[in-house]
Amino acid sequence: LQAIYYEIGFIVSAALGLLFILLLPLVGLCFCMCRCCDNCGGEMHQRQKKNADCQRSCFATFLFVASLIIRVGVLCAYAANQHLTNQVRGAKKLVNSNFKDLKVFLNDTPAQIDYLVSQYNTTKDKALSDLNSCFLTKVFFKKFHIFAAIRETKEALENVSVSVEVLQEGTERLHANLTDVKMHLSNTLNDSACNAAQAASTCNIIRNSLGQLNINANFSGLPGVSSQLAKINDVLKIDLSSLVQKVYIKGVLESVGSNITTFTRALPVQKILADLMVYLTQSEAYVQDYFPIVEQYDFYRWLGCLILCCMLVLILVFYYLGLLCGTCGYDKHASPTTRGCISNTGGNFLMAGVGFSFLFSWVLMIVVVLTFVTGGNVEKLVCEPFEDKNLFKVLDTPYLLNKHWKNYLAGIIFKNPNVNLTFEKVYSDCKENKGIYTSLHLEHLFNINELLNISMYTEDVALKIEHIQINLSNIILLDEIGKENLLNFSSSGIDGIDFSAYLTEINKSVTKVDLLSFANDLEARADQLPKGALENALKGHANNIRMIHNQQVVPLEQAMSTLNQSIRLLKRTSSELMVKVKNVISAVNAAQNLINNNASQLIVQETKKYMDTIIGYFEQYTEWVKESISMEVAACKPIANVIDTAVDIFLCSYIADSVNTFWFGLGGSSMFLIPAIIFAVKLSKYYRRMDTEDVYDDTENGNNGYHKEHLYGIHNPVFT
Repeated sequence: LQAIYYEIGFIVSAALGLLFILLLPLVGLCFCMCRCCDNCGGEMHQRQKKNADCQRSCFATFLFVASLIIRVGVLCAYAANQHLTNQVRGAKKLVNSNFKDLKVFLNDTPAQIDYLVSQYNTTKDKALSDLNSCFLTKVFFKKFHIFAAIRETKEALENVSVSVEVLQEGTERLHANLTDVKMHLSNTLNDSACNAAQAASTCNIIRNSLGQLNINANFSGLPGVSSQLAKINDVLKIDLSSLVQKVYIKGVLESVGSNITTFTRALPVQKILADLMVYLTQSEAYVQDYFPIVEQYDFYRWLGCLILCCMLVLILVFYYLGLLCGTCGYDKHASPTTRGCISNTGGNFLMAGVGFSFLFSWVLMIVVVLTFVTGGNVEKLVCEPFEDKNLFKVLDTPYLLNKHWKNYLAGIIFKNPNVNLTFEKVYSDCKENKGIYTSLHLEHLFNINELLNISMYTEDVALKIEHIQINLSNIILLDEIGKENLLNFSSSGIDGIDFSAYLTEINKSVTKVDLLSFANDLEARADQLPKGALENALKGHANNIRMIHNQQVVPLEQAMSTLNQSIRLLKRTSSELMVKVKNVISAVNAAQNLINNNASQLIVQETKKYMDTIIGYFEQYTEWVKESISMEVAACKPIANVIDTAVDIFLCSYIADSVNTFWFGLGGSSMFLIPAIIFAVKLSKYYRRMDTEDVYDDTENGNNGYHKEHLYGIHNPVFT
C-alpha cells in the first residue's frame, strides 16, 4: 500500500498517457472517416460570416502560439538528447580518474602501515637514549672518556707529522726560489745603468737589502713523531666502548618492536588489498572493453531520439508553411471558391500537419510515458533519497536485502549481521575522508587496541626487569693486555716531545722580511729610476717576489697554523697523561668490581626509576598510531567519490536529468499537438479553395440576401 501511495502520481500520469496513446489514433481514424463522408469539416463549402476575419486571425494566432510551444519542447528534447550523448562520451575520462584514485588508495595503504610500524624505532631509540643517559652512563660510559682523548691525540700526532713534512719541503723550495731571486737581482744591479749618478744611490740601497731575502724558520731540525704515533695506534686496537651493547635491557625493548612487526605482518591487510587490486584491475578491463559497446548503443539511442524530434519538426514545418502560405496568399476580396493557389496550398499544408500529428502523436507519447516512468522513478527513488541520504536508510532497513540478516553490510564484510555497520555511516565517514579502519569498523576483524595496549607491554617489561638475571661474570672490562696498552699510551713518549723546539720555529715568520712589503718597496724604488730597461727589470723582480709569496709563503703559514694547534693540544694532553691513565685504570677496576658483585641489582633499580618516562614515550606512540589509523591511514574518500560518480553524477546528473528533460520537452510538444490539430483544421477552411459558397443578393429581392437552395443544388439552412 505504501508503494502504491508513493507511486500514485506516476500511475495517474501513466494512465493519462496510455489513454492518449489509445484515443488519439482512434480519434484520428474517426476524424478521417468523418471527413471522407463530407462531415467534420470535410465538405468543401464555407458559409459567409461577418466575423470571419476575426475568427481566421484568432485561429492563426492560436496555431502559431501552439507551434511556438511545440518548437520550444522540441528544442528542449533535442538539447537533452545531445547532452546525454556528450556526457556518455566524456564519462570514460571520469571513470578512469576514479579507477586511478582507487589504485593509489590500495597501493599507498601498505606503505602507510609500514611507516607507522617503523616509527616505533624512533620511540625505542629515545627510550634507549634515556636509559644510556642514566645509570648505565654513570656507571660505565663516563669511565671510558679517556678513549676520546686517545683518538684526539692520534689525530694531533698525524697533523704534526703531515704539517712538519709539508713545512720542510716548502721551506726548501722557498729557500731555492729566494736564492734565485737574489742572484737575478744582483745581476740586474751590476748593470752599467746603476753607475749613473741618478741611479747609483737607489741601486746601492736595493743591493744592501738583498740579505733580507732569506727564510727565517728552519723546520728541518725538528724531531719526528712517528714512534709516538705507532704506540698510539697499538693502544687503539682495543675497543672497550662496545661493551655497552651487552646490557640486557635493550633486548627487552627490541622484543616489543619485534612483537608489533610480527602482529602487523599477521594481519590480513596485504591479502585483502591484493584481492581488491585484482578485482579492481578486472573491473577496469571490463569497463574498457565494454565502453565502446555502450557508446555504440548510445549512438542508436541518440539516433532514435533524433528521429522522434524530427517527427515533430516535420509537423511544425507543415504548420509554419501553412501559416506562411495561407497568410501571404489570402485575399479578403476573393470568395471561398476563387481563393488563390498559394492560399489553397497553405490550407493543404495545415491539413498535412494534422494528418502527421495523428500518425506520430501516439508513437511520441509511448516514448514519453516510458521515459517519464523510468526517469521520474529514478529521480524520486534514487537521486533525491541519495541527496538527503534517505536511500542509505532504506538500504539499512533490517532484513530488507537479506531476510536472514539484520545488517546487510556487516553480514557481507564480517559474516556477522548483528554488527552495527550501516551504509549511511560508512558513506558519511568516507565523505569526511576518515580512515577505512574507522569507517568499516574493522576492529571486529582485527582489534588495533589489543595490539597497541601499552599496559600489556608495560607489564611485560616490568616483569622482565623484576626478574632480570644479568650474568656479567664473564665480562672483563679491561684485561691485563688492555691495562698494559694504557700504560704504553702513558709512556708513548708524547711528554718527551720537544715542544719548545716546535713552538720556537712556529712563532717565527717564514721569511726574514715580509715579501709583499719588500716587493712594494722594490717597485717604489724602481719608480725613482729613469725610465728604461733597469726600471722594468726591477719591477719584474718585484712581481716575481709577490708570486713567490702567494704560491709558497701563504700555504706554509697555513701549515704552521695547523702545526701550532696540534702541538699545543699534545702539550696539554701530555701534561697529566700518567695521572689520567692511572685514574682510568682505577675506574675500570671499580667498575669491574661492581659488575662482579651487584651490577644486576643496581641496573634494575636505576631502570625502574625511568620506567614512567619510557612508558610515556610508548603511550604517545600508541595514541599517535591509533589517531593515524582512524583518520589518515587508508582514507576512504576515493570510495565515496566512486559512489558519487556512479550515482550522483552519472546516473542522476547525466542520465536521469537528461531523460527527464527529454520526456518533458517531448511530452509537452505532444500534448500541444491536440490544440494545434483543432486550430489547424479550423484555420484550413479559411485558406483552402471551396467548391461551393454562399452568395448574397440585394436586399430588395426579398430573399434576405440568400439565393434559394435549389438554384445551386445545396441545402440552405436559412430556408428550412
